[in-house]
Amino acid sequence: MHRDEASSAKVRLDKWLWAARFFKTRAFAAEAAGGGKIDINGERAKPSRIVRTGDRLCIRRGPFEWTVIVKDTSRLRGPAPQAQRLYEETEESARRRAAVATQLKLERPPEFAAPGRPSKKDRRAIARFTKGGW
Repeated sequence: MHRDEASSAKVRLDKWLWAARFFKTRAFAAEAAGGGKIDINGERAKPSRIVRTGDRLCIRRGPFEWTVIVKDTSRLRGPAPQAQRLYEETEESARRRAAVATQLKLERPPEFAAPGRPSKKDRRAIARFTKGGW
C-alpha cells in the first residue's frame, strides 16, 4: 500500500486517534471512544466510526479537552510532525488547554499525610495481625 492509498482510504476513529498521536495505543483510543470521551460533529462516536476530512472532533483526556478539525486521514502512525499535519486545533481549544494547564500548576499538589515510621507498639500490632494472633 502506498502512502497516497493510506491517506485517502477510509479510517476508523480509533486508528485515526492513534495515528494522530492523541493516544499511545489503539486500545486506549478505542476505550476512550467507547467511554464517551470522543465526539464527532457534536455526536458521541464509537471506535468503528469512519473519520472524514472536515470532521470536528472533541477529545477529552483527563482535565484537558481538544477541539480539532480533521485535515487528512492516515492508518499508519508516523513521526510527530507528520501526525500534527492530520489535524488543526481551534484557537479557542488551545486557549482553554493553556488556561487549564496554568490552573493545575497553581494548585498545590496533594500532601502525603503519613506520620512516619511505625512505633514499636505499632510494629507489634502489625506482627500480631499478620501472624494471626488476633
